[in-house]
Order: sequence, then structure tokens, then C-alpha cells
Amino acid sequence: MKWTDSSAIARELTKKYPDIDPRQVRFTQLRGLVLELENFDDMPEHCGEKILEAIQEKWITGADEDDDE
Repeated sequence: MKWTDSSAIARELTKKYPDIDPRQVRFTQLRGLVLELENFDDMPEHCGEKILEAIQEKWITGADEDDDE
């Protein structure tokens, strides 16, 4: 996965960290969580605020959908 794969990253974050509320995660923490994902293979310096916003938004949306079930 690369930084631009926000949906795939969000799914992996949900699987790996089911007890974390993505609304409470700071961008610096989110960056670290993404870098720890097993299938993540991109350069840390290719990450920016807009990318982290997209990942967090997808993660929140996915978490909200899970809550509705």
C-alpha cells in the first residue's frame, strides 16, 4: 500500500486497531500507525496533512458504518 491508498489503509487500520476511535487520533499518531501496517510500503516523507486527512476520514466513515450494523 502507498499513502494514496486511503481506503485500503483505513480498512487495515480498522482490522489492526479495532479499539481505537479514529476521531481521537492526532495526525502524528496516525502517521505512525500507518507506517506500522504490515502491507504498507511507501516512503514516510511522501506523507502530508491532506493525505492523513483522507485516511482519517475513510477510517471514521468505515467505523461509523460498522457502528450502524
